[in-house]
Amino acid sequence: MILEGPMSSSLPVFDTTVQETNAWLKVIAHELEPCDRHQAYLGARATLHALRDRLAPDPAMNFAAQLPMLMRGVFTEGWRLSQTPTLERDVDAFLARIEAALPPDFPIETENLARGVLRGLTDLMDHDLLVKVLRQLPLPLRSLWPQALATL
Repeated sequence: MILEGPMSSSLPVFDTTVQETNAWLKVIAHELEPCDRHQAYLGARATLHALRDRLAPDPAMNFAAQLPMLMRGVFTEGWRLSQTPTLERDVDAFLARIEAALPPDFPIETENLARGVLRGLTDLMDHDLLVKVLRQLPLPLRSLWPQALATL
């Protein structure tokens, strides 16, 4: 295989999604400071999976459509449609789902992690779509999102 550059796949669509995903992870890492991009990835993955599993399939896929292609793959990785939506109605149960997907020594407290990832996503995604997604969640879980969205 001949590479066109130091990290090129020679397929522009793949190169673009890697660049977009890195930009999204940079925003999320900034929300989680001090945090590196790998920690941002692990936190985003755990939070996205918990969110995905709490949503019905159609709203989850509408949400995923806003993500860069690579992050859509992360979002759908391991998804068992027949087991969704899960029944978490309170913040503690939702956070426990996120924490279970993280390494035991993860350096960021789970609630701060979830709030930071969701703040980053709010900055990057379409506001109207996020409002539609939030309306699918129980009221207590909406409190994890930035206040401007959580009250809608």
